[in-house]
Amino acid sequence: MTQSDLRARAIALYDRFTHEGRDRRAFMRQLTLLAGSAAAANALLAGIAADPAAAAIVAPDDKRVKAETTILGTSGAGRPLNGYRATPAKGRPGKALVVVIHENRGLNDHIRDVARRFALAGFTAVAPDFLTPAGGTPADEDQARDMIGKLVLADTVADGVGLVRWLAGAEGGSHAVGVVGFCWGGGMVNRLAVASGDALKGAVSYYGPAPDPAEAARVETPLILQLAGLDQRVNATAYPWAQALAGAGKRVTVHNYPGANHAFNNDTSAERYDKAAATLAWDRTVAFFRETLK
Repeated sequence: MTQSDLRARAIALYDRFTHEGRDRRAFMRQLTLLAGSAAAANALLAGIAADPAAAAIVAPDDKRVKAETTILGTSGAGRPLNGYRATPAKGRPGKALVVVIHENRGLNDHIRDVARRFALAGFTAVAPDFLTPAGGTPADEDQARDMIGKLVLADTVADGVGLVRWLAGAEGGSHAVGVVGFCWGGGMVNRLAVASGDALKGAVSYYGPAPDPAEAARVETPLILQLAGLDQRVNATAYPWAQALAGAGKRVTVHNYPGANHAFNNDTSAERYDKAAATLAWDRTVAFFRETLK
């Protein structure tokens, strides 16, 4: 087996562990068999898994950004959520606002970093913690994934819709609201596109599982799907979703990044991060929001 084959099989095994609720001990046994030893398995896992100690692209104390932990209130549907807000340090923030939705690890330092990157691009960004009703995102990412799996989907979508509508309304600042999400958050983006009506002005889903294609007629926002070429699990739902959107006359753009793995945007995962794909996807995302959030 070549190193490339080993890496691909290990990433596929890790993807099943993190998205199909498999037991960690069973996962490590399989990874050890694949790698040849426990030491080799741990070394392989260190490169695949997200590293919470990885350096941020935009540091928390970057003087170009104002950032704070806050409570994101909602009115009507949905519950208040703890979250993180980032704005450009200079000038008055405009009306364009991007909601950044976390992966199945919850609201962590990587997602806060992404919010700061949007602030540097000129947007107000908020990153809600959808685990707030369950007590908030824990430090242990395995625990966070378990908590994500126990959320009631309908209630969580209602929380997101309530947040979008609050931010778009006078109480929340009358923003032009867009949403972007990654992995689990990408799936939430698709569901918010279905449920938020005209309160949502733009949506970008990074490798997010798609809803039933029959829901496509309900979407009222332009949508971009950022897909990893090697991500068969997500792409199996994303392409039928895109076809249904196009068939319903909706504005949908699909970008596929050949050779990229699921989570290619996450720079805290050395083996899965694809700088070229991430940079191109980011540039497309920022340009899209500059066009739609007016």
